[in-house]
Amino acid sequence: MELIDKIKRLKKPNAPWHKYYKKGDETIKVSNKTIYEYFEDTANTYPKMPALEYFGKKTTYKKLLKEINTCANSFKKLGIGEKDVVTICMANTPEAVIAFYALNKLGAIANMIHPLSAEEEIKNYLINNHAKALVTIDLCYEKINNILDKTNVQNVIIVSAKDSMPLLLNVGYELTQGRKVVKPKNNEGKYVFWKQFIKNGRTKENIETFQGSKDTPAVILHSGGTTGDPKGIVLSNGNFNALVEQAKIFLTQYKLGDAMLTILPLFHGFGLGVCTHTPLCFGAKVILIPQFNSREFDKLIQKTKPNLIFGVPTLFEALTNCNNVKNLDLSNVRYVVCGGDSLSESLNNKVNEYLKKHGCNAKISQGYGMTESLAATALAFDDANKQGSIGIPFPGNYFKIVDPETGKTLGPNEDGEICVNGPTVMLGYLDNEIATNEVLRIHDDGYVWLHTGDIGYMDEDGIFYYKSRLKRMIISSGYNVYPSYIENIILQHPAVLSCTVIGIPHSYKVEVPKAFIVLKNDYHGLNPKYSIKKFCEKHLSKHSVPYEFEFRKSLPKTLIGKVDFKKLMEEEKEKRENK
Repeated sequence: MELIDKIKRLKKPNAPWHKYYKKGDETIKVSNKTIYEYFEDTANTYPKMPALEYFGKKTTYKKLLKEINTCANSFKKLGIGEKDVVTICMANTPEAVIAFYALNKLGAIANMIHPLSAEEEIKNYLINNHAKALVTIDLCYEKINNILDKTNVQNVIIVSAKDSMPLLLNVGYELTQGRKVVKPKNNEGKYVFWKQFIKNGRTKENIETFQGSKDTPAVILHSGGTTGDPKGIVLSNGNFNALVEQAKIFLTQYKLGDAMLTILPLFHGFGLGVCTHTPLCFGAKVILIPQFNSREFDKLIQKTKPNLIFGVPTLFEALTNCNNVKNLDLSNVRYVVCGGDSLSESLNNKVNEYLKKHGCNAKISQGYGMTESLAATALAFDDANKQGSIGIPFPGNYFKIVDPETGKTLGPNEDGEICVNGPTVMLGYLDNEIATNEVLRIHDDGYVWLHTGDIGYMDEDGIFYYKSRLKRMIISSGYNVYPSYIENIILQHPAVLSCTVIGIPHSYKVEVPKAFIVLKNDYHGLNPKYSIKKFCEKHLSKHSVPYEFEFRKSLPKTLIGKVDFKKLMEEEKEKRENK
């Protein structure tokens, strides 16, 4: 109690951006409700409103809540309870949303992972995060089956993308794609199909909701963190619910029943926190897109008519290149928000021209965040929307710019590391106290600050700008890609003597990894490039597999003998300029 009282007496950090908020809006109160309870309140308030839309099929809040409660019963029958970890390896489908909330009702922890993760990555996720059960899309069955016996997973629930489709689409999917997917023959061994799993939970018994708090661990998301090593990021109920409270203040044009186009994946903080949980606690409709076709983005918008479009730069680049729909009407779109990577000035202007041309009164806004802060901590909006800025911190969040070497707080227009304090900042890295203490540090002001590893500055008006990454990292299609991790994998190949990876520009993905490799002299295998690429595909997620491989006799070194990746970046830049 003494510590809590001491924190309450701490002087609030300097916040010149508070002038952009109405009095009282600069702070928020986060209740002790769980993620499930927060959603439950909305569902009981707006039972007849549509909550989800999936291939045109709509689900009301009342029905979704009922399906979540049934799913919670099914998990309980499998022995899932408080603090148990269940991995959800899914695309954007209703089953993924249902499982997410059902686990929270039980006090279990949802471990969200990418369904395109490599076999070895999935195995490591399941082992390192102590997963007791797994909910996965059937497309991953073969990978799961190869590694399941090496984990402690006791039950695997198999979901098909067709399970929640309208009848005709369901049949069409099965005839064209579903029958090609390898899957268990029946509900056998550790495997059970979703429909049978849900059937097992259909009882009159309504289990009690776990009485958690805002500080109770609820979700594990994955990122390399600021040091580049794969880590599980533990987030609380309060982290997610704080995001909703913040959105209530800055989304001033939101209307009940608005539709959010949820293209960003549920295993990503942006997709799960901003594009799913937040709108579902607003009484909005979440339009789930399991597989995004960039060439037909305008057709998707015409068909679904969203009011909110949130995405990464590559998504908006795709939109401006679409020309399938004549006279596309975007007049109903009120919010267009970009996050996940820096939005270039040229793309910013290009998108705004496209929006205006198609009748949209909104302009694209750039946001900022990281998985360790649930992907969203600041946003450019209203008066705080200067060209190239990331705007101002959300209500309740505080930013400061510090000298990366000394930790000294810097003044306006001085470049330094962005540090964040606020209710969406993670609890820490799973089972990794050392890494947690490296990024969550107590400063002289008595507050805990998240060191983001990003360089930026605050101008004289209290508006923030992102400039670059302090650590070596690549962002490809909005995903964090860590060169050091890719290098460690490639170095395990028997042909490789040394390796370094850099990011190179890509017209659509913004950046992609390129590997520079020196082969061992005694390696005599045929086609090493093919062998190494296949090795990468087995051990790395799709967006981490190098886009290009270049073989050299040696790599440039610094004066102290380290590989000079900056030199390689300069060479690549020179090549592009010469072309």
